[in-house]
Amino acid sequence: MKKKIIFSFLSVLMIFADRVSKSWIVENLKGKDNIVWIKNVFELEYLENTGAAFSSFSGKQTFLLTLTSIILIFAIFEFIRIPDKKRFDLLHLAFAMLIAGAIGNMIDRIRQGYVVDFFYFVPINFPRFNVADCFITLSAILLGVLLIFVYKDEETAFLFSFKKKDDVVK
Repeated sequence: MKKKIIFSFLSVLMIFADRVSKSWIVENLKGKDNIVWIKNVFELEYLENTGAAFSSFSGKQTFLLTLTSIILIFAIFEFIRIPDKKRFDLLHLAFAMLIAGAIGNMIDRIRQGYVVDFFYFVPINFPRFNVADCFITLSAILLGVLLIFVYKDEETAFLFSFKKKDDVVK
């Protein structure tokens, strides 16, 4: 239970970082010129994204909120089921990042009807993204690495199933 509290607190800190960054961007960039960090490479640019990744599903807020809610419920359910062993600390972290990112963007959708995006890689004209998106992306990468290269199938059989973790992890 102690690990759940620690990683839940870490998730709250990540949500706070996302909220602070978005507030700063709105205050300092909305209606203003971009802030260039590395000329022709990386800028901060204010954008109101009514869609999801790459502006997909633009204007479909009800669908996106429903989908995010389902993902959040699933992620929280799985987070709770992770054993409190040191071996699973990175798995806790991956789910904490996923939960934080989903909540961070969900807050924007509920309050404003859009998500504030602002990181922009100029040379590849990459879609703008935010801190919550970074947490979601890092979570997906970490989950992939952990599930493919670190954990044995039997160690994570409790994930994505309805078996009790105690029946699987010993």
